[in-house]
Amino acid sequence: MRRRTMPLLLLAAGTGLIALGAGLGQTDAVMAKAIRICLECVGIG
Repeated sequence: MRRRTMPLLLLAAGTGLIALGAGLGQTDAVMAKAIRICLECVGIG
């Protein structure tokens, strides 16, 4: 039982933070940053 506690706790925390960010409308900001990073990796941006 103890071995499963930490992974489940981290999974719940991550899911909660993702939901909080989506609820606050941060999805557009994250997508814009991801596009910029990808373009820099390719060498276009």
